[in-house]
Amino acid sequence: MNIKKHKKKKTGRILLFLAAEIFVGMTLIFAILLFQKKDKDRMSPEELLNIYMCYVANGQYEEMYEMIVGDITQEDFIKRNSSIYEGIEMQNMQIKVIAFDEERMTVTYQTSFDTIAGNISFENKVNFEDCEDNYKLVWDDSLIFPGLTAEDKVRVSTIQAERGAILDRDGSTLAGKGTASSVGIVPGKLEGGNSAIRKIAEILETEPEMIEEQLAAIWVREDSFVPIKTIPKVKDIELLSDYPDEDVVKESERQEELLKIQGVMITDTEIREYPLGEAAAHLIGYVQGVTAEDLEEHAGEGYTANSVIGKSGMEGLFEKELKGQNGSRIYIIGADGKEKQSLAYQPVENGRDIHLTIDAELQRSLYEEFKEDKSCSVSINPCTGEVLAFVSTPSYNNNDFIMGLSSEKWTQLNEDENRPLYNRFRQVWCPGSTFKPITAAIGLESGAIDPNEDYGNEGLSWQKDPSWGSYHITTLHTYEPVVMENALIYSDNIYFAKAALKIGAKDMKDALLNLGFQEQIPFEIVMSQSQYSNTENIETEIQLADSGYGQGQILVNPLHLACIYSAFCNEGNVIKPYLVSRREVEPEYWISNAFSEKNANLVLEGIKKVVNDPHGTGYAARREDILLAGKTGTAEIKMDQDDTTGSELGWFVVFTAEKTIDNPILIVSMVEDVKGRGGSGYVVEKDKSVLDSWFGSEE
Repeated sequence: MNIKKHKKKKTGRILLFLAAEIFVGMTLIFAILLFQKKDKDRMSPEELLNIYMCYVANGQYEEMYEMIVGDITQEDFIKRNSSIYEGIEMQNMQIKVIAFDEERMTVTYQTSFDTIAGNISFENKVNFEDCEDNYKLVWDDSLIFPGLTAEDKVRVSTIQAERGAILDRDGSTLAGKGTASSVGIVPGKLEGGNSAIRKIAEILETEPEMIEEQLAAIWVREDSFVPIKTIPKVKDIELLSDYPDEDVVKESERQEELLKIQGVMITDTEIREYPLGEAAAHLIGYVQGVTAEDLEEHAGEGYTANSVIGKSGMEGLFEKELKGQNGSRIYIIGADGKEKQSLAYQPVENGRDIHLTIDAELQRSLYEEFKEDKSCSVSINPCTGEVLAFVSTPSYNNNDFIMGLSSEKWTQLNEDENRPLYNRFRQVWCPGSTFKPITAAIGLESGAIDPNEDYGNEGLSWQKDPSWGSYHITTLHTYEPVVMENALIYSDNIYFAKAALKIGAKDMKDALLNLGFQEQIPFEIVMSQSQYSNTENIETEIQLADSGYGQGQILVNPLHLACIYSAFCNEGNVIKPYLVSRREVEPEYWISNAFSEKNANLVLEGIKKVVNDPHGTGYAARREDILLAGKTGTAEIKMDQDDTTGSELGWFVVFTAEKTIDNPILIVSMVEDVKGRGGSGYVVEKDKSVLDSWFGSEE
């Protein structure tokens, strides 16, 4: 019988009657019919046993007690049964009656159920006693498990699975085992009472009430070590440095002050550690202890009150693989304290390590360059699709969540106007002039752009015709001839506005849809979708013209932008990005033949000169030893054309232009609020420093 929950009705005396036994595969299904019986009718012991087991499965201990006779109080009965069945997490009970000895009033049955340590199955017997108008089960502890006595105890031991590590491409740890210091109190040695507790709370930046609550726990004895807070471990070698870190010195002084209080101890404790801290917090995320809500949401998945669970980033994305499966054992301990019988065993399965394509040193280098900015950076290998770095700044230290984030610190992080918790590399942004090579490639593909056609020198301001009213498109430089390559070098807004008008709204929309706009990037992390318009269409001529140079309503995700640029060094194929390392590093394309090889190379020649021609806007990143290509961009964020208070986004896309290079790289960096700080040139200088670290400085 597969026991399921059943409801009790209030009209008359409702009894359950076993109508039939039907085998379906390995499961014995009993049809239980509800009907009213007259007082003279009696249920058989077999029927009563099935009802009793229904109550067991539903945790209806009071109803169970009403069906038994035995020398046990209701309180003790409920406590005994509930602690065992709920302690082993019994579920999916099945029962099959094997035989009934009418003379001895004994039912023999087979039962099985799932537990925290796996399935338990056994054959058992139960006696019945004739009690006036019905039979009752003669209860003793052996009805729970054969051979169990009132003096025995059922124990569950759990072996915590080790959480898998998160590693970079070279095996360096991004998340793994670490050591911290656990500050605790030995109650019997604490001197000073409440005043000492208040001082400890002040030093640890916590509440005295929290410490008092921990000291009052039921398990605490006079000689117990009661953990109060986990804090960073100070290593002697860090203090012996000629120039020790200021934070390390402060932490050392804090711990010395704590140890002056009689009864305070500091001991090592194992924690989850994030060696890159702020440099990779948005990418790696963090774990926290499970909450009641987590246990409810993930019931049956092996979490216990002592488990941790990934809350964001890679820790959350790969939670199932990282967490492993706890080992469990259920056994009976006799009155002498010795193990009497093993009932079930589930071996521990440690979590799986996750190897990422991330380069830890590049990740750290990008973070150090941009940590004071509101920015994001994405780096990929444009030839293989391996993601080398994901950085969002300002950042937060994910190690703080492991140590226990104070409410004050949490409020500070949430109310910071620079939004350190905000993951910028997953968002979409106005791309500005970094979009121009895409417009050029679309125009070449459609035939709307002749790369050698001279569009004519319009000066620094232009409009198509008087129908545009007061709206003009402006640019920063004049040059001749006004052909596609020069327009890329000088980053000419007017040229690409004209080019977009030649392409046309429909063809522009269709081309962008083909390039993955308005769809999810095929990638492990969900990114915001790039868009060409706030509506289904590019609605006006002005919107279309602005779209040509990356303004209008164009919004692009940085990873998406990196993938499209990869087409310029992959014969027109858009690479498919990936983050989890593979044994075989073979390129896989997201969009094959997005551009023809000829047109991709035409655009590539132009953006090579953006970095290598003295007039190019990316010339500051030029290297003698390695040929680079790229494009700068400054996107204006303002209410209208006359708005002088709007902000600017600075962009730089730069990549190795030759596939023969040993360490190919493509970087997309975006910085908010670059107005008055050098525009995109501010970003170029920082990415140049990153490339110097990647390839080695030329100086």
